[in-house]
Amino acid sequence: MYDIVLFPTDGSDTATEAAAHAIDLAARHDAALHVLYVVDHERVSRMAPKLGTDHIKETLQQEGEKATGEIADRAAEAGLETTTSIREGAPADTITAYADTVDADAIVMGTNGRTGMDRLLLGSVAERVIQTTDLPVTTVKAPADDD
Repeated sequence: MYDIVLFPTDGSDTATEAAAHAIDLAARHDAALHVLYVVDHERVSRMAPKLGTDHIKETLQQEGEKATGEIADRAAEAGLETTTSIREGAPADTITAYADTVDADAIVMGTNGRTGMDRLLLGSVAERVIQTTDLPVTTVKAPADDD
């Protein structure tokens, strides 16, 4: 049913939790797993006045390499063929464009758990992906705090 599963990650705890679902889905369908990290150009521009664009992009690139590499290692342990990619742009648009480019069959991603005014003003990357793709999207909520 699925030949390619796309897993976008931001390196967060939520993404780490969602990775298990992406790996499981790909393994169940003997599918390839694509792990994508998006260097968010809005995040770069917010931080750039203080630190400089090149420094921020390099830092986020390194963050992306670490995040995608960790997931690729976990997927390899499960015997999955894995491709990692780091792209720059608006996260939701970049995720859906990448899914189209690689002809993905499904997307598995974490939600960041925004609520209230943050969600109203900033929206949700997962929500935007769901609204702009025809692919099935599985979302995984942030792990519950034990507090």
